Amino acid sequence: MALSLRRPLLLEGEPGVGKTEIAKVLAAVLGRELIRLQCYEGIDTNQALYEWDYARQLLHIRAMSERGVSDEAAVEKLFGPSFLLERPLLQAVRAGDRAVLLIDEIDRADDEFEAFLLEMLSDFQITVPEVGTIVAPSPPLVVLTSNRTRELHDALKRRCMYHWIDYPSQEREVEIVTVRQPGVGRELATKVVAAVHRLREMDLAKPPGVAETIDWARTLEFLGETDLTPDAADVTLGAVLKEREDMELARDNLDELTR
Repeated sequence: MALSLRRPLLLEGEPGVGKTEIAKVLAAVLGRELIRLQCYEGIDTNQALYEWDYARQLLHIRAMSERGVSDEAAVEKLFGPSFLLERPLLQAVRAGDRAVLLIDEIDRADDEFEAFLLEMLSDFQITVPEVGTIVAPSPPLVVLTSNRTRELHDALKRRCMYHWIDYPSQEREVEIVTVRQPGVGRELATKVVAAVHRLREMDLAKPPGVAETIDWARTLEFLGETDLTPDAADVTLGAVLKEREDMELARDNLDELTR
């Protein structure tokens, strides 16, 4: 639907359920370039749109000075395309429908940056004062992801198709593990997935996602384990849990986790 209606796709879900992976797979399946903008607190338009290559401009000015060049045309070239550093949003506008633009973890950005995205996602055009307005020949496919560390504004949500990604069923997660890690036997994958589902039912600070399930199975396979025993689980918990308190709780329940 997002492709057909040319609407951005907003994906929300718990960390590690595969939101970012969807954009990567879409780019591969559609044969498009994946352009990724990783959001973080304090990101601004310069880091997302474009910057001028000031170091190269300075070297060019020095070369002009040494040659005694000071005409207006030479000065204007300092703000030409060759000195413009394209950041993800400008790259996506120029690529148009040859790209999948991934705006990852939009919830980490601040309100001002989110408001800036509204206009960009509506018009798919960017104005560079020294160069002019650059318009996308046709919109790229835009995928936004959010871990819900904060609520996104309704104005942004209204511009997007929305999809919530939940944890998969045990059967589906076993399939994911065996596809991503072919060396892991199905019996081991089944036991790892069952243990992860029990972990998610506990009162953990950071429940494991599908990515951690894959890491746990890969770690056990690397160590040559063919079964998830309490001892094997004990020494590999760091692959699936990332908080000390969570690991202590899991170690108190190893027999139940691995039964």
